[in-house]
Amino acid sequence: MRALAIDFGGTKTALAVVDGDGNLLARAERASHEDGRPLAWSAIGSWAAAALRSAGLAWSDLAGVGAIVPGIYDSRTGRAWAPNLWGRDEVELRGPLGEALEAPLTIDSDRCGYVLGECWRGAAKGARDAVFLAVGTGIGAGILSNGRLVRGAGGVAGAVGWMATTPHWQARYGAVGCLEAEAAGPALARRFGAATGEAVVEAARSGDPQARRAVAETVEVLAMGIASLIGVLNPEIIVLGGGVMQAQDLFLEPIRAAVPRWAQPIAARQCRIEPTALGADAGILGAARLAFPDPFTS
Repeated sequence: MRALAIDFGGTKTALAVVDGDGNLLARAERASHEDGRPLAWSAIGSWAAAALRSAGLAWSDLAGVGAIVPGIYDSRTGRAWAPNLWGRDEVELRGPLGEALEAPLTIDSDRCGYVLGECWRGAAKGARDAVFLAVGTGIGAGILSNGRLVRGAGGVAGAVGWMATTPHWQARYGAVGCLEAEAAGPALARRFGAATGEAVVEAARSGDPQARRAVAETVEVLAMGIASLIGVLNPEIIVLGGGVMQAQDLFLEPIRAAVPRWAQPIAARQCRIEPTALGADAGILGAARLAFPDPFTS
């Protein structure tokens, strides 16, 4: 059993051929835009066919194709909202992408892909109640509850960047949500007056007290959000990933220490908080999992 996996990103798109054990038989990346325009559907089809040939396979050898997008995918309409890829308007995705590929296609959000990948081959392997929390430029969560992906009525479930962590509303919350505005990479940078979150991480590792305060304040807000997820969902595990969480040495243990102050105590004791075991491969493996027969995707 083999699948073709496509992980659409705002900057780069990854494509891989994956077998039923989660082994990558072929993998490639390319820019998501060419000459300022998103990759053409026909170009994606040709690229996919080349990847199959490099793995010594044909379309007929596949169980299917799984694709994930960085935004919202509505399975009822086949349309996607992914501003970093296709602009602020929804676009028809299932029809044109399916026509470019010669195998059954399943599409979902990247949030769902991340949690599927980690539950299949990563830190949450075997879990039936799990959350993947991505903390980078934005914040989002993939949710598995009782062995089923949680998508919501229109594919929006997991947009946890909009969780409220303070009663003091600010205008920037209207654009990205409260938790994201206060705990994503740009918030970390803002607290230190830096251009990027990476600059804050570097300064904090060097012992800069202001940078360390910025990290500590960001940890506290993240802990509030994670505690709310624990109380609402009662997961076995929350997996932390995304660009900010690459700095595990600064964030992981402080988050683990801070969460119990805010969380429902019984649920908190039942939940592990772990870093991603798959990194960038979580999405591609999750996309592949979408193409295989599996109770998680039903």
